[in-house]
Amino acid sequence: MTPVSSAPLRFIVSGGASGIGFAVARMAVERGARVVLLDRDAKRLQYGAGVLGDAALPLVCDVTDAPSVKAAVNHAAEWLGGLDALVNSAGVDSLKPLEETGDDEWAHTLAVNLTGPMLTCRAAMPHLRSAGGGSIVNIASGAGLRPLPHRTAYCATKAAVIMFGKALSIEAAADNIRVNAVCPGAIDTPLFRTSYEHSDDPERTLDEIRQRYALGRVAAPEEVAEAVLYLSGPGASYITGTALAVDGGRTFH
Repeated sequence: MTPVSSAPLRFIVSGGASGIGFAVARMAVERGARVVLLDRDAKRLQYGAGVLGDAALPLVCDVTDAPSVKAAVNHAAEWLGGLDALVNSAGVDSLKPLEETGDDEWAHTLAVNLTGPMLTCRAAMPHLRSAGGGSIVNIASGAGLRPLPHRTAYCATKAAVIMFGKALSIEAAADNIRVNAVCPGAIDTPLFRTSYEHSDDPERTLDEIRQRYALGRVAAPEEVAEAVLYLSGPGASYITGTALAVDGGRTFH
């Protein structure tokens, strides 16, 4: 049997400056890929690109702004010489009861977590089609499979991202473009830390979070990145429209 590459060669990763997005980008580069990082945080973006070296291109991009997304994706595809894989990792949390969730916060959560992936997918589709097919992986959440209290906006958007990908996978199949979601649990990222660091007792809150998980621990971003690269690569060539829980067992525990 002819061995296959462990990762596609040309990636775009939104939210690529930190957390899961950066872990995906770094692991892809380590396995021979070239990656374009999209992020709003210019400082973190430059630092991340510096770590990855010449194999990465940093582009400041607001995933909620359609013209910005289209321009960034087109620039990325030109720099890469095509496109094999898109990973949508940009996201925000919203931790408060619905009655305390203002209109602006609801709209912002929806814009980043759902409209953002739609805009990047829409911009990337022609480039993936021109390459003869490829992969899209949307980073959803275990909270899109099994809800959490005081996260109505977050849970709703992550569940929507899962169904968005399922619907798009049907549209994209004829062009050999696969669309999947990864649903992480508690992952040690800057975004996750905001869920407990500002509580009255951060260590107790973190322990309560761990207890939700069958494995009883918080995962490293690289554990999610492995799943993302698997779904992005040729080893997952017959997988589309799925939502893979990488959540330490919370969604069934």
